[in-house]
This record gives sequence, C-alpha cells and structure tokens, in this order.
Amino acid sequence: TQHAFDFGSLTTADISRIELLRGGQSAVYGSEAIGGVINITTRRAEGDGVQQFATIEAGSYNSFRGSYGVAADIGALDYAFSLTRTQTDGFSAADENSGNSEADGFESNRLSFSVGHDLANGGRVGVNGFIEDARLEFDEFSISDGTPNEVSWNDSFGLRAYLKLPTGVVESTIDATYYEIERDVEQEEGFGLTRNLYAGQRSSFGYLGTIDLSAASSLRFGLDTTREKFSLTGTWGPDSGENDIFGIFSEISWSPSETLDLAATIRHDEHSRFGGLTSGRLASSWRPVEDWILRASAAQSFRAPSLYEMFYRFGGNPLLQPEESLSLDLGIERRIGGDAFLRATAFYNETDNVIDYVASNYTQVPGTVRRRGVELEFGTAITANWRVDGNYTVTTGENPTLTAGNAWNLEFPGNDLSVTLSGEITERLSTTLSMQSVRNRPTLADYTVANASFTYAISDAVDAYLRIENLQDTEYQLSRGYGTSDRAFYLGLRSRF
Repeated sequence: TQHAFDFGSLTTADISRIELLRGGQSAVYGSEAIGGVINITTRRAEGDGVQQFATIEAGSYNSFRGSYGVAADIGALDYAFSLTRTQTDGFSAADENSGNSEADGFESNRLSFSVGHDLANGGRVGVNGFIEDARLEFDEFSISDGTPNEVSWNDSFGLRAYLKLPTGVVESTIDATYYEIERDVEQEEGFGLTRNLYAGQRSSFGYLGTIDLSAASSLRFGLDTTREKFSLTGTWGPDSGENDIFGIFSEISWSPSETLDLAATIRHDEHSRFGGLTSGRLASSWRPVEDWILRASAAQSFRAPSLYEMFYRFGGNPLLQPEESLSLDLGIERRIGGDAFLRATAFYNETDNVIDYVASNYTQVPGTVRRRGVELEFGTAITANWRVDGNYTVTTGENPTLTAGNAWNLEFPGNDLSVTLSGEITERLSTTLSMQSVRNRPTLADYTVANASFTYAISDAVDAYLRIENLQDTEYQLSRGYGTSDRAFYLGLRSRF
C-alpha cells in the first residue's frame, strides 16, 4: 500500500552487492528517494566460464532455506539465475511480552534471472527480472484470539529490458521496466472475517545519454516516464487510483584537478496530480593530501503521496501534498596504512509536509520535522588475521506535533553503537562477532543485542556455518509493539563450484 519496499520478504541468496546512497536522491532517482537509496545488485558471472552455487540451512522456529543458482560468461553471452525456497514457523509479529503467543509463519519461492549479450558495435542488450510468491501470517489488529487466520498471499513480478548503444559521441541507454504486486489478505476482526485484494503496478520507460565533454568532465542527461496504478477489491473496496510522472534530468561531473571532484544534478518532474516539481543535488570530494578525504553534499528532494494514502476510503486523504526535504552532510575521512580508516560525518535533514498516519487517517504534519547528528566510523586490522569495524551515531531531532499517535516519526535512537570483530580462529575456522547498543529513544527502551557466526571450510568449494542471533536472549523492540527473535540458531552448508 506504500512506496516503501517490503524488506520482510527479501531473501539474500541471489544478491551480490548492497549499496547505500545517503541523503536526498530525488534529483537522480526521482520521487520517493527523499531519504536515500538502497541499491541491490543480483548475482552476475564473475569471470569466464560457468559458476554454480548452492546453500541449504535449517534452524530455530522450524526454519529452512535452500537455494541454487548458476552464472555464466560465455563469450558475448552472459546469464544468471537463482531459485530460493524459504519457510519458517516464525515468532509472533506482535510482541509476545504483551501476551501475543501466536507464531506468525512465512514461506516464499523466488526465481531471479538475467541474460545479456554484447553487440558487435560495442553495445549491449539484456533483460533481467524476478518472480516471487509468498505466504505470511500476521497478528490481529483489534482482537487477539490466538488463531492463525490472518494471512497474506503475496505474488510479485518485476522485469527490466535494456539496450545500450554507442551512438557517436553519445553513449545511449534505453530501458523499460514493469513491476506488479498482488496481496490477497484475509483477517478476522471483531466484526468477522474479511478478505481484500490489494494490487499495484508500476511501468516506466527511460533514456540516458552520456557525453565525455573533456578528459576531466562528463555530462549525463535523460528522461523517464512512469505510470503507477493501485486497486483494492473485497470487503473494503473497491478503491483505485492512477498517477503519471514525466521527468527530465541532467548531471555534470567535473574534476578540475586530480584531488577534487564536483557534481551537480537537476531534475524536473511533471506529476499528473501535483504539476511541476524540481529537485537538485550538489556534491564534492576533495583530497587535500594523501590519505585524507573531505566530502560534502546538499540535496533538495520531494516525495509525492502514494495512491493508497490519497484514495483509500477508510483513511485516505486526497488533499495531501508532496513532502519536501532538504539534506546536508559534511564528512572527513582518514586512511591509515591501507587497511585502517577513521571517518566522521555531520548530517542535517529537514522535511516539510510530512505525511503521517494518525487516528486511522493519513494527514499532513504541520511545521518542519528536523533530524541532525554525527556519525563516527572506524575499521582496522588488529593482527594479521583479525579485524574490528564499527560506528557510533548521535542523532537529535524535533517534530513540532509529536504525540502518542505519531511518535514513530522520531523513533530513531539518540545513540547507536555497532562493533564487529572478524577473524580466523584456525586456518579453516573463521568467525564474525557483532554487537549493537541502542540508547535514548523517545518511547522505547534501550537495548544491547549481539550475534555470532562461525564458518568452517570443509574444502575449497564447501563451507559449513553456524549462525547465532541474539546471543544474550535480549527482550527488545525495533518498532513499538512489534516482536523480535529470541536467541536463535541456524546451521547451514554453502558451496560454490
């Protein structure tokens, strides 16, 4: 029902890299990238030939996960696909310490794939996508009878086709994407059993051109058009809505010297409901001396209300306006000996027209919501075989209309410390130990939780591993009212051949 991606059903077997882009990114990625971007890359072939990988895992809550994949790079052709099955009896989605004893299970099947072909003229054509079906259980909203009859059956499908062409001085990329999700939700409330089908689609077409203006500068420009649809049928329907967004953007990168990089991006979107919306971003990186880096960025971003926020008949608000955000950051990094670093980043964010859910209705929060803080990061090898990494973040902020109904808007930790120790116990046995300590949240208790994993190399191609989550069996909440795992153990085998 929302713009936000549901990480609850994401599995990691087909993922090769996750990249975090901080701050407002609407100028580059369009609406919805108001707080940053999480860029997830699925597996691709690494080198020539055919590679296969497989994982099998079992553990607490009667959990099981199995996956198999193959990736190949054969001349001009490369392809990859992976298939994953996940199932678990789970724990209560509502905190068990509040009297919720019903376990909420989850199961899913996911197929992801990609095929690409290099063209004789230096171009490339390809397609990638995924298909997933999932079943998940959740807890009642208004009654708690302990019966597992609150279920959502989720089916989702995504596809992207692209063509890259070297057209003279301009390198062009044309792509088309399509994504759809259907959630068939059955639940029992005080007034009986309800069943609703939520459906959403997003289709888009885009063009990106790249020109090298000189040895030190380049220009990227493009356009994209997106159509979003939502519908609800069943007990609470019918409801529906549709948006069209057309955007144009340009980004120039310039390196006036070997130590200084500058970038500026501007984007204009025409939204079928809100008219023209313009966003921009400036970024710089300066290396005054060897092993020192100074970074800074400023971005203005927006997020248009989702169709569900506007048109759901039991809480939607068609008068909502886009959220608007300003984000600033300034950082300094020191590299020490190649494998050690210290990094400090000061950040500031302010958002107007925040959309909140209060008293079963979507509404616009008056005033400006602000968050500011400093993040310290470090990493170093402490011996030839051991390494420690960590970060510590201090955050403050204010919401001019903070109430019990919308306190989640400031439910970030005032102090957040994470430390990871990794290394080799023997030539074949390695371990990773991690700890996170969270303090000073407005309405939630402090907590410290630790995790551990041990990996044993049976051979060059096969590893056995043990993962222990919540070592101290800590009782804590990440979000108010929601449950977290007790101490849990998972044992698995993974192979790459």
